[in-house]
Amino acid sequence: MPRRTKMQRRGKGKPKYTAKSHRFAGKTGFVIRQEKDMITGRIVEILHDRGRTAPLIRVKYEDNSETLLPAPAGVYEGQVISEGFSAPVEVGNVLPLSSIPEGTSIFNIEKTPGDKGKLVRSSGSFAKIVTKEKNKVLITLPSKKVIALNPNCKAIIGQVAGGGRKEKPFVKAGKKFYAVKVRSKVWPRVSATAMNAIDHPLGGGTGRHGKHFTTSRRAPRGARVGSIAPKRTGRKKR
Repeated sequence: MPRRTKMQRRGKGKPKYTAKSHRFAGKTGFVIRQEKDMITGRIVEILHDRGRTAPLIRVKYEDNSETLLPAPAGVYEGQVISEGFSAPVEVGNVLPLSSIPEGTSIFNIEKTPGDKGKLVRSSGSFAKIVTKEKNKVLITLPSKKVIALNPNCKAIIGQVAGGGRKEKPFVKAGKKFYAVKVRSKVWPRVSATAMNAIDHPLGGGTGRHGKHFTTSRRAPRGARVGSIAPKRTGRKKR
């Protein structure tokens, strides 16, 4: 039986090529509630998650429900936070976009009501509310892109903790290796053309040997590499 290429083995999804999610702290997100009244919770723990760039907080609400959320900068264990339409606009509180004033910094924003938070979750990041209209709220993302969201989408007031993460240098290659290894499926990554012919469809030969990189979108997973169904190929005419 011929040996399968590295891309074919990876495409199947063996443990070597999947994220070690069993080591992560858990899934984060807001608690889905039907009532719109304000509810309070207490931060019972601030913890590190190897699968994320920001620390997490474990919040226990007065109705005994618990959840994990990205930690806002400046919170502490034992702090009481609020959630709801009438909650005060303070760091760590969870409010719908319709109840947050313009110019406020927010993070962990829902794209659609009830998805528990999808936008702006990395360390040190935050978005700002630009303006509010009748059926939508415009916010500016960290990338400076402006998007429109449903006014009922929830968000956390403040900025994600861990903003100085990039300021500390790695200094040693070993620290960089383990920092990326814990969050990557395959590390380090090797160039396809540098592999042997048995390990990748583009491997083999010395240097650039004239093999085209275009492939069909319907190719099997192990062969769907390179330029997948490109709109055009070749040099552009001046």
